[in-house]
Amino acid sequence: MLFDTSNISIDTISNDYLIKKKISLSVLRLDKIHPIVSGNKLFKLHYFLEEVKTLSLEGIITFGGAYSNHLVATAYACKIAGFKSVGFVRGEKPAKLSPTLITCMEYGMQLYYLTRADYEIKDDIEFLEKRLPLFKNFMIVPEGGYHPKGAAGAALINNLIDENCTHICTALGTATTIAGLLAGAKNNQQIIGIPVLKGMTDISERIKYLTTSTHHFQLLDEYHFGGYAKKTNELIGFMNQLYQQHGLQTDFVYTGKMMFGVFDAIEKGYFPTGSNITCLHTGGLQGNVSLSLGTLIF
Repeated sequence: MLFDTSNISIDTISNDYLIKKKISLSVLRLDKIHPIVSGNKLFKLHYFLEEVKTLSLEGIITFGGAYSNHLVATAYACKIAGFKSVGFVRGEKPAKLSPTLITCMEYGMQLYYLTRADYEIKDDIEFLEKRLPLFKNFMIVPEGGYHPKGAAGAALINNLIDENCTHICTALGTATTIAGLLAGAKNNQQIIGIPVLKGMTDISERIKYLTTSTHHFQLLDEYHFGGYAKKTNELIGFMNQLYQQHGLQTDFVYTGKMMFGVFDAIEKGYFPTGSNITCLHTGGLQGNVSLSLGTLIF
């Protein structure tokens, strides 16, 4: 691993309700790896970075939106590893850059902006041949690490999860992390994904592309709060309450929605008595910078 993972902890969350239900709930604090390359990002980038080094390539080209955790993590990881980085950003260049894009540039990432129409076809061979002739000695990393290499890296997360855990819960965006979890899960463990995008209908197809694992998974798909990076007062209120009661900071794009879904599912009786649940804190706290001042208490 490029960064030290010894800071990762498993934090227990407990309250009277969980004790009454005889449910153990813990959070795997992948966000503690590093302030920038935190959570699942380092794992998904792991094998890409190794291959760039092995093949003596110049660096990495990748893709993302204006508030992409993946973009900024890639920019920083490449800087530390001594590689160049190039980011293709969804949408026209805004008059005012997001804090994420500014940070990417500070870490040396060269940014290019694509219209949303072009971004939709960014994976087509003809598009890549036309747009990327100057970067032939670079490795292309799909958005969010969405590739079998990314899933193989995410599978390393399983080594940090207690084998007595019965349920592993994660936010779901590209499905790369959940595919990795499926690849390394024990037979007694149920993998649960909480999609943060509205109307994801191709999750099964994505997982088939990412891994050969046939391990069973479940989805809690009612907690997207309107779509990707959408938020409501209810979600923000829950995040603040989670921090006040348990000292756990979450982001409104991924981990806040995931934790809301888990708590709501527990209350509705989704998890049986005696469940030992581990939730992945996949980092991404930098995204909270975009929130209005005073919205969050942490």
